[in-house]
Amino acid sequence: MASTGPQVVTVNGSVVSASAIAAEAQNHPSETPIEAWRSAARALVVRELLLQRARCLGIRPKPIRNDEGQRETEEEAVVRQLLDAEIKTPRADEAACLRYYRNNAQRFQGPTLYEAAHILFAASPSDESAYREATGRAKRMISSIESKPSKFAGLARKHSDCPSGRSGGNLGQVAKGDTVPEVETYLDALEEGQLCPVPVKSRYGVHVLRLDRRIEGRTLPFETAQPRIARYLEEASWRRAVAQYMSVLAGRASIKGVDLPAASSSLVQ
Repeated sequence: MASTGPQVVTVNGSVVSASAIAAEAQNHPSETPIEAWRSAARALVVRELLLQRARCLGIRPKPIRNDEGQRETEEEAVVRQLLDAEIKTPRADEAACLRYYRNNAQRFQGPTLYEAAHILFAASPSDESAYREATGRAKRMISSIESKPSKFAGLARKHSDCPSGRSGGNLGQVAKGDTVPEVETYLDALEEGQLCPVPVKSRYGVHVLRLDRRIEGRTLPFETAQPRIARYLEEASWRRAVAQYMSVLAGRASIKGVDLPAASSSLVQ
């Protein structure tokens, strides 16, 4: 297909109208109008292939309502009925789910939680003088706390530029992503109850950091994860089967004006 603009699109001689493509393009946001047009044309070609196959099989629409009470259109019903009739995929049995669970254990582990406290000396890294001064203050604070650990909360209330200072610097429970990566790196390295021996530098300033407790993330039991795994495996299997089915339909058809992607299942709504 030429890349200069839209072409006349046909499926087995049946024209997909330009007005239908223009209307459908609103559902395919793209960087350029021509890319939106092509995406819309592909979606309508897939729909036309399915509707033509359904007519060939004599499928009559039997619309149903979803859980919100919304009723299918007749075309939606025909496509659903066609795919139900023509595509059969296996159920994900316990062995398949267990294999996936063991091979992807990290997906079923909850985040490690940290109970920590800090004292922040706010300074912008771009302000070298202020950042250097904050680092010096943090070093002196660490020395002071090392000599008398019980001073931490009081010093946080008096000196910290973080709102947590009002609660003695207590950050509560935080997980990865809740704090900046620079702080997370030190939390991973510290032992429970340990005051970080060096200032922790971040984009917000310089921190005096203490790890109070680490709670390792728990692994979700297989019995709890199995239904979710089964849904995922069955959905993936169905999408692969639809892509193969569409490839067969497209291979048998005469399509002009647009090229279908290798996996067309993503265009089936």
